Amino acid sequence: MKTAIKLENISKLYGNLTALQEVNLQIFEGEVFSLLGPNGSGKTTLLRIMAGIEEPTSGEMCFNSVKVDQANINDLRLKTTMVFQKTALFNTSVYKNIAYGLTLRKRSKKETDEKVKEVLKTVQLEDYTRRPAKKLSGGEQQRVALARALALDTEVLLLDEPTANIDPKNVSIIEETLSWVNKEKKTTMVIATHNMFQTETLAKRAALLLEGRIVKVGAPQEIFTLPSKLLASYARLENVFSGVSKVTGEGTSLVDVGDGVQIETAFEKTGNTTVFVRPEDIILSLNPIVSSARNSFEGRIVEISDLGAIVRLRIKAGRDFTVQITKRSFNDMQLNIDSKVFLAFKASSVQTV
Repeated sequence: MKTAIKLENISKLYGNLTALQEVNLQIFEGEVFSLLGPNGSGKTTLLRIMAGIEEPTSGEMCFNSVKVDQANINDLRLKTTMVFQKTALFNTSVYKNIAYGLTLRKRSKKETDEKVKEVLKTVQLEDYTRRPAKKLSGGEQQRVALARALALDTEVLLLDEPTANIDPKNVSIIEETLSWVNKEKKTTMVIATHNMFQTETLAKRAALLLEGRIVKVGAPQEIFTLPSKLLASYARLENVFSGVSKVTGEGTSLVDVGDGVQIETAFEKTGNTTVFVRPEDIILSLNPIVSSARNSFEGRIVEISDLGAIVRLRIKAGRDFTVQITKRSFNDMQLNIDSKVFLAFKASSVQTV
């Protein structure tokens, strides 16, 4: 398999701060590769080095088997493009935002028109050509940013948290778009994310990055089965629990994850196991929940993260659970730190790795 990007002993220092430390990594041509890690782990810095935006303090990078240096760095920049986490769109129409890069590359008006139309269809924004880009929703703006990058037809697409803090509908469209582009155009993609579920959906290989070092490279399932203490240090791997599983005899299992918490699952498994539950699969209420859900717990809110239309809550219910609800639900329930709440989720919502 041909290597698109090769990093050898890459380190990056900002004064006394070490952002990356001796990173060694190969990205293969045509693959979707995920960089997993919490905020501050070095993901963005690594992407910026791959894009030729920043130089490493030490180490060497090769692009298509050629060492990158000042003599050929523009070639790297022409063949890679990066979609940033914080969307920076011009205060003009969607069309002009997407056409900007094509104009810089001296594409004809006809070519530009055709390409803008094509990429807007790809991100399902066909009728948005004349709309003011700055007035779109956050998710729609991110889709415009993605379309702008796709219009350049580069060999490598680098994405920094492409679906962070946007609504589920736009997340789904972006993920579908990335899968389609990789499959149809064989575009090499490196996606920096804290979302392990997205990694499992999109990537064949991943690297876990902690404190500027690569801890593990492998299939997503290999990353998720690392020792639980190591996963626990990854702050955004929410609702990951390790424990001992026992079969109930009713087609389910009970996993004892400690602190008096047992999680019922829809699979039968005996012995040590690791399970996780998506924050959006957990139902939250101010009163005990009467439903068919096999898992029900009482707890108190210990942390609140306001993400715009969505609020993420950390709830102490024996173990810590992360729950995602809409801002409207949060306001309707008048929740605050130390509010008593009840959470529930189905056995079928519990997944294993």
